[in-house]
Amino acid sequence: MDQVITFDNELIQRYNVHGPRYTSYPTALQFGDFHPEQLKDAVANSPLKHRDLSLYVHLPFCATLCYYCACNKIVTRKREPVIEYLHLLEKELDLAASLFKGRVISQLHWGGGTPTFLEDEQISSLMRAIRNHFEFRNDAIGEFSIEIDPRTVDADRIAHLRGEGFNRLSLGIQDFTPEVQKAVNRIQSYDDTRDVIKAARLCGFRSISVDLIYGLPFQTYTSFKNTLNQVVSLRPDRISIYNYAHMPARFPSQKRILISDLPKPEEKLHILELCIELLSANGYVSIGMDHFALPDDELAIAQREGTLQRNFQGYSTFADCDLLALGITGISHIGNTYSQNVKEIDDYRQRLLAGKLPVEKGTVIDDDDQIRKQVISELICNFKLRFSTLEKKFDIVFSDYFADEMFSLETMIDDGLIVAETGTITVTSKGRLFIRNICMVFDRYITKTTSENRFSKAI
Repeated sequence: MDQVITFDNELIQRYNVHGPRYTSYPTALQFGDFHPEQLKDAVANSPLKHRDLSLYVHLPFCATLCYYCACNKIVTRKREPVIEYLHLLEKELDLAASLFKGRVISQLHWGGGTPTFLEDEQISSLMRAIRNHFEFRNDAIGEFSIEIDPRTVDADRIAHLRGEGFNRLSLGIQDFTPEVQKAVNRIQSYDDTRDVIKAARLCGFRSISVDLIYGLPFQTYTSFKNTLNQVVSLRPDRISIYNYAHMPARFPSQKRILISDLPKPEEKLHILELCIELLSANGYVSIGMDHFALPDDELAIAQREGTLQRNFQGYSTFADCDLLALGITGISHIGNTYSQNVKEIDDYRQRLLAGKLPVEKGTVIDDDDQIRKQVISELICNFKLRFSTLEKKFDIVFSDYFADEMFSLETMIDDGLIVAETGTITVTSKGRLFIRNICMVFDRYITKTTSENRFSKAI
């Protein structure tokens, strides 16, 4: 795949609209009432019920508030809420695991919040509870990851995580510039981050991923270049660089960030261009939206082989797995359904103490959704869509089924974002920055109003 990304300022200005990141289709905006019995039916009828399982565990606790954060979290320094939450989490695990008897876990991810807010024995206890219900694939095959905060771990804790079976680490950096860190209330030194990554490698972690954010207060082209050079010196296997979306109406903590302190749009675009050029020059492969990886990383290999997938954790190498999510706000993808747990801890407690699965919202993916879901997946993962793949799988004539969409793509064709040839749509090097815009053409639910109110800008 051509890794060159063409940067066109005029097109960026024109196409920089609000839109989904497509970690699911339909997106969570389309979720409505969904009941535990529907989840049970989905498990029983899933075409993937004889295959491995992916398990996500949401651990929402953080000791301090990062002002930019849009995650569902509980900020506290008290330990009692964690004890209760883990007790409830095990109740949910008991209820959910009974539906998945015999399923083997090939992918595990602990997210948050800050999973390493938990003490070592709490981490061990939760892993024991999971292993009491599920068998795991061996370490060489399975992908078992955890998000960590380098400020909450040392070499001994890293060794403990490895001993519990985790073989991948994901850690937030965002920016190493002191002024930026102070403005977003996340003070994290380069030395501490370097030591954590070094310890992880010595312990045999198979992959290390780091997160950065561009568009934060007081960032400049020069300051972020320094951060990028420091990150590259650490040589993480994967780097995710997210666009900061300032949406204080949705995320109240962002009210502490002043708009006047944010980089101007032209500076922000300059930083984005820097990210693409500097990482490419240092051997990283552009995987897709926001993601870069070393050429021998499994994500890069999956992209080259056309097996890359996208789910709620971003890009993934695991295809054809049901995804079970535990904890508040967790979103499961079972068979032809998405289902989301309740968001508030009080509701979570009430349902579990009543012996009920804490599912609140969700949707059944209908036939049209399935077709559009695959179109979006092919585009966002492989940057190429072969009509014959969908025509054989869904018994459609692509050009007839998507006649309106093909007409809508003509402007993008004229702008050089895609090439439409007989039986294929290919995203060009110029168009890769606009992959969200291209996917939005095939989204039957998208409207200008919902996009502006609920989604970040595409670039």
